[in-house]
Amino acid sequence: MGPQPPRTPLRRISTNSLFRLSRAEAYPDAPEDLGFMEPAISELSDEMDTLQAHIEGLRHLSETLSTFNEAFASYLYVMEMNGLTTDWPQMPTEASFEQEHKREATRAIAAREAARAKAAAAAAAEESRRAEKSAADATLLEGQTTIGGHTSSSLTSSKPVKKKVAKPKLSAKEKKERSMEIEKVVNCLPLEFRGSDPNLRRHIDLVIEGLLDAPGRGLKITDLVKPPDLNQARVNKCLIALVNRKIVSKENSTGTVLYHWQGI
Repeated sequence: MGPQPPRTPLRRISTNSLFRLSRAEAYPDAPEDLGFMEPAISELSDEMDTLQAHIEGLRHLSETLSTFNEAFASYLYVMEMNGLTTDWPQMPTEASFEQEHKREATRAIAAREAARAKAAAAAAAEESRRAEKSAADATLLEGQTTIGGHTSSSLTSSKPVKKKVAKPKLSAKEKKERSMEIEKVVNCLPLEFRGSDPNLRRHIDLVIEGLLDAPGRGLKITDLVKPPDLNQARVNKCLIALVNRKIVSKENSTGTVLYHWQGI
């Protein structure tokens, strides 16, 4: 019999059987066979169950993240496609806003011109009426006769005839200056007086003109009333706006409310 081949030295646990190890003198009370490994195997099994639960939790988290990523990516894709394919031809642009501002300014200018034209027509009609009344008064005075050194008339009156002093006409330059002053005052008032309501703009122009025609003295509300268009309620509304802007001052020291023009 030939010599045996050399062998690699083994550790003690490998050189002896598990049976001899279990019956070693260091563990005289150890169970036979593999019984001494039961507690270690049980603990290992519990740890493996815990590891399996953690692995299942990680797998569920991964699936949840995958589902969220897919849904969110789809949402972003739909939003991008919607932005690329949807067109709004009627959406307002900067040019649209500029055109609207221009149209609004044109309407305001047209309203002011209409108000001025109407006010001028009303002033001309009033001037004509006053002229006709003055002519009628002159005709009535010419029809009087003198009898016995005393003056008599077919129509006698106990009250003297009071002639109204006609308002002096303004020159073209004065009209332009007054128009510019009125425009400057109106620009300081709320929006409703600046052309959004043509009737209210006409009323404020008439009130301002009445105050400008009486410099240095106060006017009552009734002095500015011009029926039937400009009644007392509308005059009061215009005066309230002017007083709030301190363009007109309000005085009631004499028991009668008077309004004085202050200007800007």
